[in-house]
Amino acid sequence: MRHSLNFTLLCLITCNFIISCKPKTEKNQPQEPVVQTTYGTISGSIDDSIFTFKGIPYAKAERFMPPQNPDSWDGVRETTEFGPVAKQVVAWIDEANMDEKNLFNLNVWTQGINDEKKRPVMVWFHGGGFHIGSSNDPMTYGKALAQKGDVVIVSVNHRLNILGFLDLSAYDEKYKQSANAGILDAVKALEWVKNNIENFGGDPSNVTIFGESGGGGKVGTLMCMPSAKGLFHKAIIQSGTLINVMNKEKSQALGKTVLENLGVTPENLNQLDTISYQRLVKAGNDAILSISGPRQPGAKTMFGFAPSADGETLLQQPFSPGFANISNDIPLLMGTTLNELINTAYGEKELTLEQAKERLAKIYGDKTDQFVELYEKAYPNFTPQDLLSIDTVFRPFTIRTLDARAEQSTAPLYAYFLAWKSGVDDASKGSFHGLDIPLAFNTVDLRADWTGNTEEAWKLAEVMSSSWLNFAKTGNPNTTGLPKWEPYTAENGVTMYFDNESKIVNNHDRVLMEFISAAE
Repeated sequence: MRHSLNFTLLCLITCNFIISCKPKTEKNQPQEPVVQTTYGTISGSIDDSIFTFKGIPYAKAERFMPPQNPDSWDGVRETTEFGPVAKQVVAWIDEANMDEKNLFNLNVWTQGINDEKKRPVMVWFHGGGFHIGSSNDPMTYGKALAQKGDVVIVSVNHRLNILGFLDLSAYDEKYKQSANAGILDAVKALEWVKNNIENFGGDPSNVTIFGESGGGGKVGTLMCMPSAKGLFHKAIIQSGTLINVMNKEKSQALGKTVLENLGVTPENLNQLDTISYQRLVKAGNDAILSISGPRQPGAKTMFGFAPSADGETLLQQPFSPGFANISNDIPLLMGTTLNELINTAYGEKELTLEQAKERLAKIYGDKTDQFVELYEKAYPNFTPQDLLSIDTVFRPFTIRTLDARAEQSTAPLYAYFLAWKSGVDDASKGSFHGLDIPLAFNTVDLRADWTGNTEEAWKLAEVMSSSWLNFAKTGNPNTTGLPKWEPYTAENGVTMYFDNESKIVNNHDRVLMEFISAAE
């Protein structure tokens, strides 16, 4: 009997010791990142305390058809690796990582899951026009912003180019929305965010959409789509103001030419389901070429496979000059960089003012001196290289859109301008198109070949990313380390001028841009 009692006591002591040695965890802190979504349970990974989920399905679709809900799954689906991206023809993405069927995926970074905290949500749409690109780019990883600002970051992959925007609406009612299928994918992703983001610690009533270049164009397009109304609450447009000229007439004409090039008749549209992507691309490129000719460098408009304004799915094109009235209540932050896509002259160290004027005379003729005078007023410390490197594509349209927006809406409107020049290659790249991305994402270390991994780059990334975060949280980008930033009007032209010493400028380049536009 005593032996049995001693054995029982020993077991209890041992069991208690084992229990007491288990690691303690904070209350409500998940042991592993497992989240229930509308379509099934997923597991992710933890990266420096940030819960990370990659390649989450948000939709499915047949060719040229609008997106539908994805198939549900049983068990726990692992989402620890990026999913496939849209089919496209580029050298920097392995074709093995592209998939027409499985590209409908998104990524999430967050500090908390399955908790009661409602964090602001920022949904990123990648650049590359409506033609190429991916949300799986290291400089747009959401970890740094999620860590810094306690926000939930989402990035989205969706259909692009001919698969996303071939207009077949003239031939069959089922293709009514084919011209806008790719941007309807973006709407579907935002619907997923609305229905699921609370389980990732996010607030579905505080969603900011943002993007650069084509991503900025996507943000502007979503501001003109009734189906996106209510799915986002603030918007950031970075260097996105190229004018998309596609309307129903033009997109249907393009679709007709594509069918002719493929030898497909309206009676045999089902053949489109089995034609290879390569044949589709060639037929599409040939169609664009035959209708609009080769795209000219520096062109300010887009013709081709991009969203088409049909007055229903897409009420109007953005930036023409403003947005649809349905977005009048959306706070907006938008801006450009000094040099954008211009082939700069910063590598020419010995260039003199007279040499610069000789080249400028080919554009401005006897008004060259006037151009230089206006440039000096806008940028007093200019160099001869600067005169040959000014952006003439995005900036004029951005000013025009800001003016129209200020007149159209009373929602907060803020303008920025990135003048800081990359220190890489002795600044020969200048303040180029896309330079604001790693600065806004606070990912200088992941794009040091663009920014340089310098104290100056990190200092600027600190204030820019803080501004983006504060805007996403409150609709106001003001932050410590910057001068007071007032909302923009056409009269005050208030613009945050980001540089090593950031400052506020007022319509600093308006007259210069008006001169440039008039001279073209």
